[in-house]
Parts: sequence; structure tokens; C-alpha cells
Amino acid sequence: MKRAIAIVMLLTLAACGADGEPKPPHPRQQPSVTEPGVSISGSAEFGVVKKF
Repeated sequence: MKRAIAIVMLLTLAACGADGEPKPPHPRQQPSVTEPGVSISGSAEFGVVKKF
């Protein structure tokens, strides 16, 4: 079991930086005049069901 944990930890550590040096994120693009800056959508449900 200890070997399996050690192997998993070693593989996790080896995966760090596997794609090269870290790069800064791309700058955000400003929305055009015709596009809204914020959009919100979705739904929510809440309920309790109890049978006697």
C-alpha cells in the first residue's frame, strides 16, 4: 500500500510543469459597444418531499 501511495505521489509530482514553463494569461478582450458586459441565466429549484 505504501508503494502505491509513493508511486501516485511521484506521478503527481512528475506531472507538474509537464507542458513547459508557465505562461501569463492572455489579456481580456474588451466587449464591443453592441455586446453587453454581463449576462446572467439559469434556473433554481428547491423543495421538500415527504410521504407518510
